[in-house]
Amino acid sequence: MTSTPEQPDAVPAPTEELPDERLLAAHDLALRALHEITRPETVGDPAGYRVEGDGIVSLLFENRMPGYPGWFWTVSLAVVPDAEPTVLETELLPGETALLAPEWVPWAVRLAEYQAQQAAAAAVAGETSDDTADELDEDVDAADGGFDDDDDDLDEDADDDEDAVDFDADDSPILHAGDLDGVDIDELDPSAEDDEDESDDDSDDDDEDDSDDDEDESDDEEDDSDDDEDDSDDDEDDSDDDEDQSDDDEE
Repeated sequence: MTSTPEQPDAVPAPTEELPDERLLAAHDLALRALHEITRPETVGDPAGYRVEGDGIVSLLFENRMPGYPGWFWTVSLAVVPDAEPTVLETELLPGETALLAPEWVPWAVRLAEYQAQQAAAAAVAGETSDDTADELDEDVDAADGGFDDDDDDLDEDADDDEDAVDFDADDSPILHAGDLDGVDIDELDPSAEDDEDESDDDSDDDDEDDSDDDEDESDDEEDDSDDDEDDSDDDEDDSDDDEDQSDDDEE
């Protein structure tokens, strides 16, 4: 005896509610309702309908206002037995391709996200700053290394020059003023005393020579004065002779 498995009862397919033809034909009624809330030039051609259920149908019209791509003017209609269709609602609703505002997010959530982004940006900036600082330090160290070598060479050359200047040809050290604290180098230098003695002798000789010259000039002036007196006496004798000659002539 064979048996066949029981087949489950088939689920009936949902029956699509058919819209009332009177509602689909109520375009004029829908347009009059839209013109009450917007300018006629903002309403475009019919764009289909949508069955809402419970005998309600929404008629769609294209939107001509700028800034609302993918939006439709929507008029919801209904009808009751033994009555004419009536308008339930008119509004501007987005379609499937409409440009919508982002979903609203509570302020606390947005603030937390903002703070997390700021912290991440600060961390990245800190890492970048550290890397840049390290690179700069390496560059500075490399540059300083070259300058340090040059400075050492210059210091050695300067020391050699100073050593050469501080010694005479016979390798005896040359001392300068200030090399020895509390000691006057000039007092230790015998050549300085000889120079001073020679300077004093020259000064004394010059003074004596000047004094002798002054005395000679004074003697010359006295001799000139005596000559002038002799000339005066001769002139007087000549005058006396002239007078005697005059007396003889008168006699």
